[in-house]
Amino acid sequence: MTAEPAAAGHLTGRSRSQHQRRKRILQAAAALASRGGVEAMQMRTVAERAGVALGTLYRYFPSKMDLVVAVVNEEIDTLEASLDRRPPRSETPAGRAVEALMRATRGLMREPELADALIRSLLLSDVKTDLGDRMAAMLARAADGDVTPGEERHVLLRSLSSVWVMEMIELLRGRTGNEQIQARLEIAAERLLAGA
Repeated sequence: MTAEPAAAGHLTGRSRSQHQRRKRILQAAAALASRGGVEAMQMRTVAERAGVALGTLYRYFPSKMDLVVAVVNEEIDTLEASLDRRPPRSETPAGRAVEALMRATRGLMREPELADALIRSLLLSDVKTDLGDRMAAMLARAADGDVTPGEERHVLLRSLSSVWVMEMIELLRGRTGNEQIQARLEIAAERLLAGA
């Protein structure tokens, strides 16, 4: 359930309160996950922390995984806003894509338990999401300034975001560091985006 904009581009009173309620729910879920992983994101606890009835929470998010996906979408929204404010400055499309992914890495690692919870949940989830497409579109905008890349470019950017997810798993397990991730992403991006 999302707030519908009013005709003048402003939120109506009701949709504004729905938007604020949804935001409180997502903030509560993220705060719980950042302290105790997905296991701490119990629907009843999220509802209590957000100050909403349990039934209201389920109207917005029919399952815990729907809630996790919404939290991930919020994280992507935050990253996109950051990239809009400060676009990557690298000289090459591959460099700009890596810069965007490293910004995502640093942002997520500010809350490693939340990052672990979100990535693990998405890997195990049966919930259909558009997160791969969103990441590809975000990388296209960062790399090329193109919001809708061609089909081949889209596949390559999705592949790059998949490499990043695997690197994040290694980072969260303590098996690698930011420098190694960046070096591997640079190699992958150069190969994937060369001439495409």
